[in-house]
Amino acid sequence: QKNSCALPEDLKNFYLMTDGFQMTWSVKTDDTPMPLGSMVINSVSKLCRLGGSSMYTLPNAPTLGDLEDDTDEEDNGDKPEKPHFDSRSLVFELDPCNGNGKVCLVYKHAEPVVSPDTEIWFLDRALYWHFLTKTFTAYYRLLITHLGLPQWQYAFTSYGISPQAKQWFNMYKPITINTALLSEEADSFVNKLDPNKVFKSKNKTPVLKKKPPSQPPGSQKSHTSMTSAKTSSLAGNSSRK
Repeated sequence: QKNSCALPEDLKNFYLMTDGFQMTWSVKTDDTPMPLGSMVINSVSKLCRLGGSSMYTLPNAPTLGDLEDDTDEEDNGDKPEKPHFDSRSLVFELDPCNGNGKVCLVYKHAEPVVSPDTEIWFLDRALYWHFLTKTFTAYYRLLITHLGLPQWQYAFTSYGISPQAKQWFNMYKPITINTALLSEEADSFVNKLDPNKVFKSKNKTPVLKKKPPSQPPGSQKSHTSMTSAKTSSLAGNSSRK
């Protein structure tokens, strides 16, 4: 009500279930736990608007809106239109990213009436915008998929993640670090399995086991009698000794 805008349906349903979300996980180095992953969705009370107030308390102090440059809209090509810090857009912080930037919910068209269409953008520390997803649901899936690894949002920028963060990605998410390659070659990491070859039925001729030749009953009796005769003779010799 304060900003004359309504939350998107998926984000509103999320806040009806829980007022924000925060999960951290650690790794052990030399038997000492070290915090590594962090997944955060700000609560409703911390869903602060960016660019609406001055960064300082001094009169006539600069605001984020003063950083607007119309030349940023030139030569965008097929890229989405970037958000604005001034009154043309409404920007709300979803995730502070541990100081590495900000994930924002953006209403790009706020004049003359706020449009209900929203997108999720990443604002890096140099105050450049990078598009993430069109819906909150898609962003939430990205957040879970990347395990909240440090600086994972920079994988969707033109300059990528830092070498230190890349080491963690190589350890825990070796494929997602190649997001550019995945977008260009969708089948590069897909196992091409032909079910016709795997489940092809082969008509094998059954192998017949050879049975030992059966002996006639007479030979078995003679063999038994010979064995008993040898046994009795051996017993007689031992008694004579």
